[in-house]
Amino acid sequence: MTVERDSMTGPLATQLMSLTKDLLAAGTLVDVLDRVVATTTDVVGGADLVSVTLRGPDGTFHTPVHTNVIAAELDHLQYTHGEGCCVECADPAGPAAAYSPDLSIDLRWPSFGPAAAALGFHSLASVALVPDALMPRLSGALNVYSRDRGSFDQPDRDALMLLATHASLALAATEGVTREQLLVEQLRAALDSRDVIGQAKGILMARRGINAEEAFDTLRRTSQNINVKLRDLAKTLIDRHHTLD
Repeated sequence: MTVERDSMTGPLATQLMSLTKDLLAAGTLVDVLDRVVATTTDVVGGADLVSVTLRGPDGTFHTPVHTNVIAAELDHLQYTHGEGCCVECADPAGPAAAYSPDLSIDLRWPSFGPAAAALGFHSLASVALVPDALMPRLSGALNVYSRDRGSFDQPDRDALMLLATHASLALAATEGVTREQLLVEQLRAALDSRDVIGQAKGILMARRGINAEEAFDTLRRTSQNINVKLRDLAKTLIDRHHTLD
């Protein structure tokens, strides 16, 4: 086991160096977060979903980037119930890291835990985006979810801590970032995504003779099953609809 962990040091160091270069080249806050999430997916074993929670100066939480719409849904459950790793770590007064190997029986979060398990996700780990680097503008957390119980061992959580540190430094170095600018970027991205998803829904409705709600549910379930962002799945369907049965 020790040899296996030692053998991971080289690849992890290489990925972190590559991430550092990418973060230095990133132009916006959303670019920074997208690159961190992509690297986290590659580095942290067992991460079926990855998301970033940000907490504004007014104490409200939101999820600007995620790998799948289900990750945003799981984050929102934590925001709604005021329970879970991400809301605790995103609080500047909260812990640096939080972890649950089995959300279905975690007594700390009696509302969120069973709700997450009902969606098929059982392990969760979060690490704070360093408040000293981000405040007073923003604080946040980097989150990973797994369908399996007992995911995210200590080396995985150590890697998550390193990734969160890189993200924090990059966010602090991003000049002129305000929460309002972030919300504008999110709105623009949301509008683009809505158009793409709307087109994909139209294709499914025409091909399968189903209604809009059924078409969206088909996209959502497929997105979760193959672990591809809903917008990316919709765009693939649009681009390749003439080759699909």
